[in-house]
Amino acid sequence: MPFLPVDGGNSGTVNLYYEDHGTGRPVVLIHGWPLNGASWEKQEAALLAAGHRVVAYDRRGFGASDKPSSGYDYDTFSADLDAVLTLLDLRDAVLVGFSTGSGEVTGYLGAYGSGRVSKAVVLGALPPFPLRAGHDPGGVDGVARQEVLDALHADRPASVAGFLADFYDVDVLGGHRVSDRVAQYSWNAGVSASGRATVDRVPAWLTDFRADLSKIDVPVLIIHGDADRTLPLRSTAVPLSEAVLGARLVVLEGAPHGLIWTHAAEVNEELLAFIGE
Repeated sequence: MPFLPVDGGNSGTVNLYYEDHGTGRPVVLIHGWPLNGASWEKQEAALLAAGHRVVAYDRRGFGASDKPSSGYDYDTFSADLDAVLTLLDLRDAVLVGFSTGSGEVTGYLGAYGSGRVSKAVVLGALPPFPLRAGHDPGGVDGVARQEVLDALHADRPASVAGFLADFYDVDVLGGHRVSDRVAQYSWNAGVSASGRATVDRVPAWLTDFRADLSKIDVPVLIIHGDADRTLPLRSTAVPLSEAVLGARLVVLEGAPHGLIWTHAAEVNEELLAFIGE
């Protein structure tokens, strides 16, 4: 299997598993928590058919990548993305981040600039600043974060299963846009991730991205579902679209957080059109 060696800090070198297929303009896919690069199955097929080069990697601690004991903050994850772009010498790349993977897109562009990047897409994205405050009553707070941590510590497999039920809006879309087997497949990926990575990523969800967002100077497409229970539209994608100059927000009706599977056709149509502009 192909791996890219990146700086692991106190953990030494960390090897990131990646897949690199096709030719043409590179599109780099950054998956969400607690999944892995295989979650992009439907997007990868569409991008390859359209003639693009597709690079998908497992974030540290997830999938087949190494699982170090530390390094689960967004500064480190953004540095990992920089290493992927640099080691593969990708240029004119389109970054595509889903869910918590959107944080790498923002963090990378804020810290490393757009020298290798021409466009960015975020789906089911994190908000500019998630903590609840007077100006953001729709945000989360430390209590909500602690509840997630407590559930993971008590029974991680059960916690992941509960997360995925809302991730796919199974009570509404089950048997229609998402099968039991897909939910099981995602659960398998989630519980195969490092327990430490799964837990240690939770505090990073509260990262303040506002300074990074102000530095973004490439076209940005935001795709979000109006039925997203995990990261509700009004408290995430809407303020995000207002924070990035010129960003385009596309709202998919009835789409849950896991829209890259349940609404893959709609997502792919928007994604390919944006890349082709």
